This record gives sequence, structure tokens and C-alpha cells, in this order.
Amino acid sequence: MSFIYNCSVYIVCFFLKIVALFNKKLSLFVNGRKNVFSFLQQNKLTDANVIWVHTASLGEYEQGLPVIEKLKKEYPTYKILVTFFSPSGYEVKKDSKIADYITYLPLDTKSNAKKFLALVNPKLVIFVKYEIWPNYLNELHELKIPTLLIASLFKERQLFFKSYGGFMKKSLEAFSYFFVQNENSKKLLASIGFTNVSVGGDTRFDRVLEILERDNQIEFMDDFKGRHSCFVAGSTWPEDEAIIVDFINSSNVELKYVLAPHTIKKEAMLKLKTSISKKTILYSELNKQNISDFDVLILDTIGILTKVYSYAAIGYVGGAFATGLHNTLEPAVFEIPVIIGPDYSGFKEAEDLVAKKGVISISNKQEFTLEVLKLLENPSHYKTTSLINKNYISQNSGATKKVIDYISLEILN
Repeated sequence: MSFIYNCSVYIVCFFLKIVALFNKKLSLFVNGRKNVFSFLQQNKLTDANVIWVHTASLGEYEQGLPVIEKLKKEYPTYKILVTFFSPSGYEVKKDSKIADYITYLPLDTKSNAKKFLALVNPKLVIFVKYEIWPNYLNELHELKIPTLLIASLFKERQLFFKSYGGFMKKSLEAFSYFFVQNENSKKLLASIGFTNVSVGGDTRFDRVLEILERDNQIEFMDDFKGRHSCFVAGSTWPEDEAIIVDFINSSNVELKYVLAPHTIKKEAMLKLKTSISKKTILYSELNKQNISDFDVLILDTIGILTKVYSYAAIGYVGGAFATGLHNTLEPAVFEIPVIIGPDYSGFKEAEDLVAKKGVISISNKQEFTLEVLKLLENPSHYKTTSLINKNYISQNSGATKKVIDYISLEILN
């Protein structure tokens, strides 16, 4: 199996270089890795005490971020290296100041693993959630470098738990400790002989709780909202927008609306704006008119949605009618009801909160209208729904502390 895996990596690498000539995202994936080793050599990481944190993409980075921030505070003499597998993570965070070094992870070949670890010489390695790269892990195991897997989820269908999954199972031996998100993951690891496991939870809960400690005030939102209640829909796709716009156009309720589409191309923004019959303004037009006169604000910008959620009476998170549900925790942390589409399977917090009835799943325009009006017209129902979300996040916090406590006691003491 090891031979097949390594051959596969080289074959994939070869074809990626060809396809990258015609695909922008794959071009970033391939070309971004060309200078990794020279970057590491120039920064002389072997001369420093390095903690290496590997994340697949942006979502895993957000999960790892509370731990990274705590490590920076608790161990100021250590340097933090963050690596990404995907361009969608690296390109967004490559200039972040939270880590000392940010780069791509070279593909998982034996030679890359040996060279990378020789240049980094980490004192501690943290992989986030799903990242299992056999050659890197085998090399870490050989070098006896403490390695943690945090916020991880295991499922029975994964190769580790199959009779023919010995090669991948062996890779898990590199981990000094596993911090898993739930009891089922712990039981699955125990079934194949791993007992160095605890249920640490999901560090994203710590991340969203930090949002409440920030200054979330935005002047234009104060002006836009005024004394009205506000409905904020984030990361929406056309399928979400069709339902929301129908409600906006047909409803007489006194609400202000903020729409933050996932795609903010100019043509799409203008099309969305013209589909709304009520007075609508784009974020890019704010300096031209009095925003308080408008009923609908479309955010044709990025980076401010989290703060805007703090102004919402009701939140909506897009994607569950289209490519995949976006982050439901960001609006839920502000103690508001959250509405989503029908396809949320595989998103644990959404599954949990739909079951608890803090997040409301709808399948069509009629259900959306019914649920919004019910929340607006029934204060008791509104309060109960909101508290469910607040309590769920509070009860699931603390994963970061468990990881840091283990590191302090067992590794960097």
C-alpha cells in the first residue's frame, strides 16, 4: 500500500502541473509550492524554536487560530509556522501577522517530508481536523517530534477503520495525542488500539466566542438600522436570494435587510439589486446617499459580515440550497435565531442546532415566510430559539484550553 500511495502522489503531481497551465486555482496550487524550500532556508527556521501548525484550508485555519493565538501568548520565544494545503486558505491568509511564517505544504512525498522537516526542525507539530499525510507523519514519528491532531473528527467509513487500511492506520502512530470533537471519534480510535485520546471539542466555538469581546460597532450599520429590527443574510447564493428577495418584495413587515452574497461580482450585484422592489443600496454606493432612507443594503465587499451579524435580529446563512452550508456559528453567537436551507448534513453544529431548534431549516419560500413571521410575531418563541444558540456555543467552548494545558504539561513544560 505504501508503494501504491507514493506512486500515486508522483502521478498526481505530474498531472497537476499540466492541468495548472489551464486552471487558475491549480496554477496557484502548483506555483505556490515552487519556492517553499527556499523560503524556509532564507528564514533559517532551524535556528529558532518552531511550532508548526498545518491546516488544509481556511476553515481549518479558523479552527486552529484560537490555539495559535494562545501559543503566541504563552510561548513568546517560539516562532509559529503555519502551512496550508489549499490556495483558498493560503491566498487569503498569506499576509496575516498572527503567525511568524506562512507557506504552502509541499506535496506528501518522502523526499519532501525529509527536506521540509530538516529545514523546519519543529519542537511541536499540530495538525488540524482531517489532515493525515503519511510521509510527513512517518518522518515525524521517526524523528520523535511531538505531534498533535486537534479538533479532529473520525467516521467509520474512513480508511483507518477498514481491514485494508493498515497503511493509513500506521500513520496515526505519529500522533502523540488526539483531541477529537466527539465520543464517537474516541470510540473509533479505541477500536483500532489508540487510547491516547480525549474529547476536546471544536476550537471554532472558542473562536466565535472571541467575536463577542471585540468592538463590533459599524457606523454605517447604526445609520442604516436606526430603530428598526434587521434581517442579515450572509454568504448567500442565488438559490437563497430567490427566496429572500421574494419575501422582501411581498412582505409588509417593518424590517431592514442586509444581504451579503458569497459572490460579489459587479454584474451579479447589479442583477440582485434590480430584482428588489424596495429601496436598495450597495455598500459601494454608501458615500453617495443617505443610507437611513433605504430598506435593503447589499454588501458588495468582504471582511465585515461578522460585525454586521451583531446588528441582526434574525440571521440567515446561505449555501444549504447550493454548494454547501457556510458558518452558522458566527451569527448564532450573537444570541439570535438562524435560518438555513435544507441540505446541512455533515455540518455537525448545524445538525445539532436544527435538532435543538435554535437553527431553523427551510425548504421553500412558504416555509421561509412562515418561520420569519413566527419569530417576529411570537416573542416567547424568538427568545427560546435565541437562547438555544447561545447556550449551545457556551457549553461547547473550552477546546483551546484543553489543548494548551496538554502542551504545557506534556510537551513544552
